[in-house]
Amino acid sequence: MALGHDAAGAARFTSLQVMTDTPVIPVIVLNDRAHAVPLAHALIAGGIRMLEVTLRTPAALACIEAIAREVPEAVVGAGTVRSAADAQAAVMAGARFAVSPGYTHGVGKACRDLGLPLLPGVATGSEIMAAHEDGYMALKFFPALQAGGLAMLRAWQGPFGDVKFCPTGGITASNAREFLALSNVVCVGGSWLTPAEAVVRGDWAAITQLAREGAALRRAR
Repeated sequence: MALGHDAAGAARFTSLQVMTDTPVIPVIVLNDRAHAVPLAHALIAGGIRMLEVTLRTPAALACIEAIAREVPEAVVGAGTVRSAADAQAAVMAGARFAVSPGYTHGVGKACRDLGLPLLPGVATGSEIMAAHEDGYMALKFFPALQAGGLAMLRAWQGPFGDVKFCPTGGITASNAREFLALSNVVCVGGSWLTPAEAVVRGDWAAITQLAREGAALRRAR
């Protein structure tokens, strides 16, 4: 599928292209802007370029901005987008996709108006239908384990056979393959690629190795 380009020449991705680019989207929590660029380089060295930096800390937007400006090989997105204001701030910081923990029409419209690909969070059939009505068919299943895990995704294969999912929440290196084996799962999201202790220590080699193992999950499918 061909990619478009924005005014600066960067490739534009659809939500589904964000999901199909990699078997794992790292869910990243950063408290220090100084960690953003070396972390991004470490993940890219391991074969992961779609980076979800969650808007859970005061440093998050600055970290997104640093990665967008200094690591052009990365495709940095904003996670925990809960409002139109969050989406606008993410775009201003340089985010190229958004991930939300739930779905509202307001968030969906804001991202569409901004040209920001969105992976909306859903946990029920009604939420899937609401997102689908607004044109979203590549969705984040969150919190995956707590909301029914593998059994729920299998149950959705019938009524929502045209919808693709990125389960996030409780996904680890030990259970990721089970989720990726499902026909309606395109990728998974997880924080295990960027453990907080490794980030604080600046152990970028360890993170590169975790990213390499995550990227290899595609070949294991």
